[in-house]
Amino acid sequence: MKDMRPKNSESPLAPRNHRKPRKPRTRRHEVAVATGAVLVIAGLVAGSGFAAQSADAKQDSIAATTALSDSTGRQSDQLDFYAKRGESITRDSASAALNAATVVIAASQSKVDATALTSVASSLASYEILPIDQLESLTAAAKVETASVSAATAEVDRVAAEAAAAAAAAAAAQAAAQAAAQAAAEAAAKTTLVQSLAGGNSVEGARATARAMAGSQYGWGEDQFSCLDRLWQKESGWNYAAMNSSSGATGIPQALPGSKMASAGNDWATNATTQISWGLGYIKASSYGTPCAAWSHSQSVGWY
Repeated sequence: MKDMRPKNSESPLAPRNHRKPRKPRTRRHEVAVATGAVLVIAGLVAGSGFAAQSADAKQDSIAATTALSDSTGRQSDQLDFYAKRGESITRDSASAALNAATVVIAASQSKVDATALTSVASSLASYEILPIDQLESLTAAAKVETASVSAATAEVDRVAAEAAAAAAAAAAAQAAAQAAAQAAAEAAAKTTLVQSLAGGNSVEGARATARAMAGSQYGWGEDQFSCLDRLWQKESGWNYAAMNSSSGATGIPQALPGSKMASAGNDWATNATTQISWGLGYIKASSYGTPCAAWSHSQSVGWY
């Protein structure tokens, strides 16, 4: 049987469209395509040997980047954060500089001229509201002036300390010299006293020694020496070798026993001056206190 179908007609069993159905385009697909396009363009530029874009291309790139930054807001936020952080650091630095300047100004009073530093510190006192550029300039100026005034003040203090130390050393040396001179004078007086004794252990020599020692060591005048003269004249006749045979009292002051006078010197038995030194000390330390009181007691009871 002859096939009557048109030769060009398709078989009723065959599908009319042999192409596969197209998948929907996704966002990831678009990004991949765009990225691939960029890579292709970059490869072409690199392969062709071009090292830079034209001025128009660069401008377009900058504009695109700016638009992207504006759309996301990320770069703007970061810049705002860093700007605020930088401003905070600047104002903190200004505050610290102001505090340091204030301390140095106080320390420099009556020492150095801190007019310039005071002026800068006065301007810097408004650091919380000053513009950043002006604040940075004032902070730098304050630091420079603070260092200058601080160094000048330290130098003044150093010179003053050295002067004070020198004055103290001079005063100490003067005091030491005066003490040495006084000691030398006292030693010379004692030497003169001993050398002036008329006959040393003689009656007149003993009286002269007693008069001098009573005045120089105890402040007793001629009235007290008059009482002393009569007291010891009665006791021993001013004889350093006198001894009471019944009591054992010895020497000019009639010490009982005589060995008591060893507290004034080991030569108490042979030196009138040693005996007088002990006798005057005994009267002063006793209940009498003065030669006249001792003489009054002796007149009443016969001894002192």
